[in-house]
Amino acid sequence: MTIKRIKSGGVFEDKIGYCRAVVAGGVVHVAGTVGQGDDVVSQCRSALEIIGKALADAGTGFENVVRVTYYLPDAQEFEPCWPLLREAFGANPPAATMIECGLIDPKFRIEIEVTAVLAD
Repeated sequence: MTIKRIKSGGVFEDKIGYCRAVVAGGVVHVAGTVGQGDDVVSQCRSALEIIGKALADAGTGFENVVRVTYYLPDAQEFEPCWPLLREAFGANPPAATMIECGLIDPKFRIEIEVTAVLAD
């Protein structure tokens, strides 16, 4: 099996030792991704842009995401992100889970992790 590792150049990739995404066996695993911005909505938008680039680099897109997990330190901040998520996934919503938990840095308000398949 061929494994393709996709790096985005994020500071934590080398510090921690991981890739933004790994493609193996026709499945794309995108690491938990945080975005930049002053609030949860701007961070969500930024994270989705980073994820979208990783998916494109892997040869797929949001339409082929089959699983998504959202991590937020405050579950009350999730609802303002819903319009962005509906826009990203469109008519192809994945199975989803939202977990309230601490993130690596208190400035981060949302982290998003996805699993996608390669297009046929």
